[in-house]
Amino acid sequence: MPEPAAPRYDGIRAPLRPSASGSARPPPAPPARRRPTRIASIRMGLTAGICGLVLLVVFIAQNAHAVHITFFGVHARVSLAAALLAAAAAGALVAVAASTARIAQGRRTMLQISTAGHAHAPASDTHQDRNTGRGRPEPGPQP
Repeated sequence: MPEPAAPRYDGIRAPLRPSASGSARPPPAPPARRRPTRIASIRMGLTAGICGLVLLVVFIAQNAHAVHITFFGVHARVSLAAALLAAAAAGALVAVAASTARIAQGRRTMLQISTAGHAHAPASDTHQDRNTGRGRPEPGPQP
């Protein structure tokens, strides 16, 4: 008597059940996911950087014509590409400043939360064993 075919679910065939004689093979194990090496990450970063530079050169070449810009009463005639790149750089600096301020605010809040229950929290526990509380001797001459 032939063995019934395995049922199909959404176009994916279900694994075969072992037969009474044990002739059906178990399903293959999924391949292990490998992390990229440091060299592979560097190569990908360089490739992305080179692609970005090629796009930047094409952008500058296609937008080389001069435009008239007025900013706070200052009139200038500059390349459209230069004006757009300067605006993008200024926007990136504003974003970096805002994110830096937000990160500093979060760290300050976490420090306040972690020291809220302590009567006196040291500014730094560099010379204190974090697990046992025993301190190491301070560097320098000992009495």
